[in-house]
Amino acid sequence: MPEDTNSGSKNLSQRAGKTVALRDHPIFRGIEPGAIDQLFKYAKVLSLRRGATIFSRGDNGDRLYAVRKGTVRINISSSDGRGATLNLIGANEIFGEIALLDGQMRTANAVAHTDCELLAIERRDFLPFLEQQPKLAFNFIQLLCARLRWTSEQVEHVMLSDLPSRLAKTVIALLNKDSDKPGSGSIAATQREISEMVGATRESVNKELRRWSKQSWIELDQGAIRVLDPAALGELAGNNA
Repeated sequence: MPEDTNSGSKNLSQRAGKTVALRDHPIFRGIEPGAIDQLFKYAKVLSLRRGATIFSRGDNGDRLYAVRKGTVRINISSSDGRGATLNLIGANEIFGEIALLDGQMRTANAVAHTDCELLAIERRDFLPFLEQQPKLAFNFIQLLCARLRWTSEQVEHVMLSDLPSRLAKTVIALLNKDSDKPGSGSIAATQREISEMVGATRESVNKELRRWSKQSWIELDQGAIRVLDPAALGELAGNNA
């Protein structure tokens, strides 16, 4: 379970810093800073190690989460062990809003893709705040519309793009959002995780990555992937079959 560090003056300073970072999120656009500060007084600070489960599909939707550090992977899985990654949530982004709003069960799993630091706000604290902030409700509508548009684009990409294009787009996304060391060019994802993101077998992904390695676009070293030529991958990502 995530470690709850919500205690004492240290946690108060932690929340203050995180509130400043999250004020710029589109969902809080147009909301008075003082109101946001008041909301985040209810927030709990959670520290998680990579691989930790935040919530599972079917759990009660009783919290909204904001990412302060690290990356969260939203995925689904089947009883036979197959899985698919739906999204990666990076720093200063939020997730868990659908079940928070309707009070129904979670529609997917959320897992710490890297070591993470999160803020969690209980539904019972968030909904009264939402009722007092009509602008926030409008921002939520825009957020949900953006999520729907993004999902449609992802479906189109999987159905109409070839594997090299899908894989290049995913690697670039990981590089921009999920680098294990900023500026290193290395990404924190296994080939199995990447295969789930692109909707292909691990063997197919491995074959394509090795081809890129021979072209000096990437470097494969003990399971790590280091991008050497992001421009080449960017051009490939724009080519659909």
